[in-house]
Amino acid sequence: MRETIELSITLPSELAGKRLDQALAQVFPAYSRSRLQQWIKHGQVKVNDAPARPRDTVQGGEWIVVMAEAEAEVIWKSQPLPLEIRYEDEAIIVVNKPAGLVVHPAAGNRDGTLVNALLHHAPELERIPRAGIVHRLDKDTSGLLVVARNLVAHHGLVRQLQARQITREYQAITVGVMTGGGRIEAPIQRHPVHRKRMAVISTGKPALTHYRVLNRFRVHTHVSCRLETGRTHQIRVHLAHIGYSLLGDPTYGKRLHIPRESSEKLSTALRHFKRQALHAARLGLVHPEKKREMRWESPLPEDMATLLVLLEQDRQRHR
Repeated sequence: MRETIELSITLPSELAGKRLDQALAQVFPAYSRSRLQQWIKHGQVKVNDAPARPRDTVQGGEWIVVMAEAEAEVIWKSQPLPLEIRYEDEAIIVVNKPAGLVVHPAAGNRDGTLVNALLHHAPELERIPRAGIVHRLDKDTSGLLVVARNLVAHHGLVRQLQARQITREYQAITVGVMTGGGRIEAPIQRHPVHRKRMAVISTGKPALTHYRVLNRFRVHTHVSCRLETGRTHQIRVHLAHIGYSLLGDPTYGKRLHIPRESSEKLSTALRHFKRQALHAARLGLVHPEKKREMRWESPLPEDMATLLVLLEQDRQRHR
């Protein structure tokens, strides 16, 4: 069933001189300007009972009526797949994603993804851009991810992300022993040669990562990272840029490092850790409808938790 959207308002006089789409984006902040433009173009917005164009200039005092339908934004199929839901209500869903699960369907992964599972759990997500997912996790990164269930929530979460108001904290295991925490402010864009990789490049988009040391081992470090921006592969690229790539990272990682005289258990665990050791452990945001702060935490997955125990045992044995 499609969602019917009915809105009406008299434009304030202080908006005189603005484009219609700009004015509507201010009086209807729950909806993006691009969506409002589409509704205007499709004749679903009337100005004084007449159709209009997005670029028309408003004078203030016009009577605006919006009668629109939120049509399907995605054509991916739903599938009854397991989901670990940490929180849900009418506006948002917070999911704890396991490592190995792709978020969006794409070439080579048309089904069996997080989106396929979400569409089965909440069919209304087909009307939301990208099925409501406003930030993503790499396939082999585990942890918390928020999904918008309606257009108002989607717009609100996107605005929070753009304003750097959503807290995203990760835990990671790096190769190399860090001396202390800090911040990495280095622009990121797609690698000019290796198109499946990202890289720190002066002409890239601004990117900022804060990191602090949680524990040091003989040749590894357990760190916490907080994102202020959300570039593709940001933590992986930034930590590799300063010489501390993530353990197990197949794209940006170093060769395998096994401490000298390690136990067989630790050596085996390090050899068999085949994903980047990265987990989205904390998520915080202002609920887009309830307007109150909410936070969630996700414990480390078994593979990372087990490895940290073995690394600590190794450190203690070689003190």
